[in-house]
Amino acid sequence: MATRDRALDRFRTLSAQQPPRPLRAIGWMILITLVTATLFMVYVPWIQTAAGAGQVIALNPQDRLQNVTALVSGRIERWYVQDGAIVREGDPIVQISDNDPMLLQRLRVERSLAEAKAAAAASALSTARLDVGRTGTLFSEGLASRRENELARIKVAEMEAKLAEAQAAITNIDINLARQSLQLVRAPRDGVIQRISGGDKATMVSQGDVLATFAPVEAQRIVEIYVDGRDAPLIKKGQQVRLEFEGWPAIQFSGWPSVAVGLFDGEVQQVDLAASQNGLFRVLVREAKGKARWPGEPYVRLGANVRGWVAMEQVSVGFELWRQLNDFPLQNPALTEQNGTGMTQTGGKMSSSSSSSSSSSSSSSSSSGKK
Repeated sequence: MATRDRALDRFRTLSAQQPPRPLRAIGWMILITLVTATLFMVYVPWIQTAAGAGQVIALNPQDRLQNVTALVSGRIERWYVQDGAIVREGDPIVQISDNDPMLLQRLRVERSLAEAKAAAAASALSTARLDVGRTGTLFSEGLASRRENELARIKVAEMEAKLAEAQAAITNIDINLARQSLQLVRAPRDGVIQRISGGDKATMVSQGDVLATFAPVEAQRIVEIYVDGRDAPLIKKGQQVRLEFEGWPAIQFSGWPSVAVGLFDGEVQQVDLAASQNGLFRVLVREAKGKARWPGEPYVRLGANVRGWVAMEQVSVGFELWRQLNDFPLQNPALTEQNGTGMTQTGGKMSSSSSSSSSSSSSSSSSSGKK
């Protein structure tokens, strides 16, 4: 250093040179930034999350969007509702008439004829049974032949078959009449007619054709989100979920839930065992007990898009940056517990071995003292 100072003394202009103040300030700023960033990444906690997206659905399948279908074939006679109409359970929606306008009258006439045939068959059957009794008595007294008795029994069997046939015809006619009574389609429960497929008297419909779309009211809502297959095994029932509803203003910090604004709490209800058709796993999320309730109608409707973040393990910010840069999966709590248990067991074995070695050394020293 002394040689360097003597050399600089010979070059007075060079020794008088000093770094500019802005450059020194920038250097100090860079140093402070690096130290602060290092401390920040090491000591600031970050909550890992499994992100997913989905929509709001109804928990009960009967509360979901339903199609009102034609129960019988025919043509549309009359509509009782319009798009957006509010209906109660049992209210008429549409009237369907058969292609034959005289079908109901003809069915009633056929039923009357079938009833008359059934009554005649029942009367003939009672008479045939009386003949069986008479021929049986005469046969036992020797006044009638066995063949006459057998013919009377055959007659009874024929009358029973005719009576059964007439009753079956009546049953078939009643079924047709019941089907025709289903031509008036009614609302299955309280709700709103969301969309009508249209049609008038010139429109022909077949059994099962969709006539209108029906949306029940007061449905118990739940959120379904789809997560990646790497995150699905780590999600358990009861885990906390933060939800962001479409159209609801929110500011999200997934790693710091306390800083986020406009998000709502939920908890995992179920994780599907098999992947969906899109290759992702469905997670059902319900409202968290003791937390703020989700927005109701009309702010969040059935089918609204939702983004969700399932809370996982707490790590440092630096670890999370390292994980995302390397595209590693989330921290597995089961592996962490296993590692901790293994270390504890290893420590126990080491302590026991050290104690045994110490005891053996003490015993050897005592024996040498005795010698």
